[in-house]
Amino acid sequence: QLQLVESGGGLVQPGGSLRLSCAASGFTLDYYAIGWFRQAPGKEREGVSYISSSGGRTYYFGSVKGRFTISRDNAKNTVWLQMNSLKPEDTAVYYCAAERTIDGTYIPYEYAYWGQGTQVTVSS
Repeated sequence: QLQLVESGGGLVQPGGSLRLSCAASGFTLDYYAIGWFRQAPGKEREGVSYISSSGGRTYYFGSVKGRFTISRDNAKNTVWLQMNSLKPEDTAVYYCAAERTIDGTYIPYEYAYWGQGTQVTVSS
């Protein structure tokens, strides 16, 4: 069964850092692009960052550019989201999602497989 599990969330002070992990089981991530998304209370889910299956292409949404870094290690079947200089407005449940792609450099905008999410709270 194809499954994604996020971890690494928690409570952090403004300006702090967290590293989220997205681990896959039941399939290998080699042919899947991965997206990180988040949803804050009362708000719609929004994209955070994407990475192509090869890792050769990445994309960041405006509010996290320069602060977040997405990376992957297909040998470990894991994708990470390094979050630095965190702000209270980054508080949300963070989800990773996977979409199979043929082209290792393609970044899709729709994702078929989703994890359960991990809570990130930025507060003093």
